Amino acid sequence: MSFASEVKKLVAGFRRQRPIRAGSLIITAYGDAIAPRGGTVWLGSLIRIAESFGLSQRLVRTSVHRLAQDDWLASEQIGRRSDYSLTETGRQRFEEATRRIYAPPLKEWDHKWCLVVLPPGRAEVREALRKELKWLGFGAFTAGVMAHPAPDMQAVVRTIRECKADEEPVVMQAAAHPEVGADAIRVMAESSWHLPELGKRYAGFLKRFRPVLKAANSRRDQDPELCLQARILLIHEYRKILLRDPHLPTELLPGKWTGNAAYSLCRNLYRTVYRPAEEYLSAVLETAEGPLPEPAHYFYQRFGGLA
Repeated sequence: MSFASEVKKLVAGFRRQRPIRAGSLIITAYGDAIAPRGGTVWLGSLIRIAESFGLSQRLVRTSVHRLAQDDWLASEQIGRRSDYSLTETGRQRFEEATRRIYAPPLKEWDHKWCLVVLPPGRAEVREALRKELKWLGFGAFTAGVMAHPAPDMQAVVRTIRECKADEEPVVMQAAAHPEVGADAIRVMAESSWHLPELGKRYAGFLKRFRPVLKAANSRRDQDPELCLQARILLIHEYRKILLRDPHLPTELLPGKWTGNAAYSLCRNLYRTVYRPAEEYLSAVLETAEGPLPEPAHYFYQRFGGLA
């Protein structure tokens, strides 16, 4: 099938979802396309892009309003136009997610673990901290101990401080013994992070996007709008799986781990479509004061470098 046909299939699949999570797609668009270009956009141009995914103007306005209530976005009225910008909280969330989405799989590992012993006290505070640590990729080794082999320690420290527990948790580093328990650790990792289920989700991602990559590589046209649709839905679907992925080192993962193949596919398709997509963004997206700036330098470092 042609590239246009494959992209239309992706968009049709998104439109069939019930409920349509418009806010989630808008978050993807902000993180992937708008944040590198200043993080501010006129609502009218955002609506224009969202409509191509089947999102009505009313749904976009409602979703953006909710994102503002949840401290992702902040609005500024300029004449009759409304610009929406990332809040500081939203920017931090994007930075943490970006490091995970566009980074290669973790291969080298010093065999050390970060352990977080949850504090005693109110159950709701412990659960809130547990939830935030899971967002950072931690798994539960026991009811009161969360663990990760290579976490983002700046994000861990910030998360702990923001939770404002009555007592701080104990954070320590531990090294696994090289001669004892290696198999037990792999079994623990598989159960703590539900790796078989995660592997199936990656397999589904590969099945959906392999035809798109094949068509993109053989296409003659470079329709900028189609390229943007493919790019946004690619990152949208990849993000939903990846943010459940703890990014474990290779030796802790099952053999023939589908996550590695998913990363390679996502990188290759992204590199194929990003330039025409950027052309479309330059033509469509604007603030009340004019066109968006060119992407920041870090944008071109995604997936190990955009050729």
